This record gives sequence, C-alpha cells and structure tokens, in this order.
Amino acid sequence: MTDSIMIPAIAGDGSLYPMEKMQAHLDGQLHLAVSVFVFDGDLLLIQKRASTKYHCAGLWANTCCTHPHWNETLEGCAERRLTEELGFTVPLTRHQTVEYVADVGQGLKEHERVTLFSAQVDHRRLEVEPVAGEVEAVRWIGPRDLMREVRERPQEFTPWFRIYLQRFPGLSFAEAA
Repeated sequence: MTDSIMIPAIAGDGSLYPMEKMQAHLDGQLHLAVSVFVFDGDLLLIQKRASTKYHCAGLWANTCCTHPHWNETLEGCAERRLTEELGFTVPLTRHQTVEYVADVGQGLKEHERVTLFSAQVDHRRLEVEPVAGEVEAVRWIGPRDLMREVRERPQEFTPWFRIYLQRFPGLSFAEAA
C-alpha cells in the first residue's frame, strides 16, 4: 500500500515538518513513530505483519507500530493503531524515546525517533481481532522463547524489533512491565 499520508519529519534543527510517508522512507529522512508493547506479565503480544504490507511483509514484530499523522499526538496515534491493526484499545503508558536506522528492503529505510508505549492486560480477557490486510497472525510469547527464536531465525522478525531487543534489552520486558 502506497498511500499519501503526511507524517512528521524532523529537520536538522529539530523542528517538525509534514512529509509524505513513502518519501520519508525512500529518503531515509528522520521522522516520528510510535511502538506499542502489550504484555500479560512477561508474555508479549507480537504480530506477524500481513503479506500485503509494502515493507517487511510476513515478518514478526512487536504488538504494533506506526507513524503519527501530521498534527496527531503520539498518544492518539498509538491508540489509533492498536484499533486499526488489532481491534482493541487498552490504557497505554508512555515510556522512553529511542532512535534507530534500519534498511527495510526494496530501497526503503526507516530512520525513526520512536516513542514507546506499553500496557499490561489479562490476555484471557482481551479480545484481539487482527485486521486483515494489516496483521496475518498474533501470539503471546515469553522472553526466553522470543530471544531464542530471534537468535535462531532473525530473518523472520522485522529489523526494528530486532534492534529494540538488541539495543534495549530491558525495554521488551522489564522496563515496559
């Protein structure tokens, strides 16, 4: 999908300006993003991106992530994306902001300043309804199994999720819980 959504790009002086999402990825322009991690204790809800996504299709990622629309709050963006991808909303806690650069294939690059959000839920009471075209599958996974799978089959996980787990080991479980 190559829509023309305007997202907040970050200029050299730190100011924000609107930029078309695909152009930001083609240029590798630094831009704002959010990543959400939904936990039940130390179990993390992960998703397999739909096979129709324009990059990283069919790969496993954290609960959800996206770019805020121009003039959208980060909190509003995180809540919106949970609904758009997984069909639920839960109260979110805002955490640190991190920055990374990753080649996501097909000549596209993610250069993101990402604000992280988390939630704690009882997954037996949570109705997760993956939205076709966005999410192919979901599952709950513990830290040991996740780290083993990423180590054994890194090609099955998105570049940003692998970066989060490598560079910010506390992020994925301890800090976000």
